[in-house]
Amino acid sequence: MARILIADDASFMREMIREIVEADGHEVVGEASDGEEAFTEFKRLKPDLVTMDIVMPRCSGIDSTKKIIQLDANACVVMCSALGQESLVAEALEAGARDFVVKPFKPDDVLATITKALAKQV
Repeated sequence: MARILIADDASFMREMIREIVEADGHEVVGEASDGEEAFTEFKRLKPDLVTMDIVMPRCSGIDSTKKIIQLDANACVVMCSALGQESLVAEALEAGARDFVVKPFKPDDVLATITKALAKQV
């Protein structure tokens, strides 16, 4: 199973994602409450996958994803956001995200997206 870093400024959302992925056998190796912390924790923990909110303080999820992909072109990032506009989806994918889940989401949708993103790893 995958080692996962959860980045979201809302603690209840980090907990919800944690419960979903741990119930499926994945290990949550860390959490981040903003984009800067997500990048720092990615460097430190080297997770298999990052779930990344888009709108966060200090550094957006899209900017954090760009920094992560610059550091590791094979990094696996899945965006999770209540903002499901086409332009943000496209921007997140251009930044290097593997996929996108729109909040509110169903646990099965999150797990299917994570499984698909991990399958794309080189």
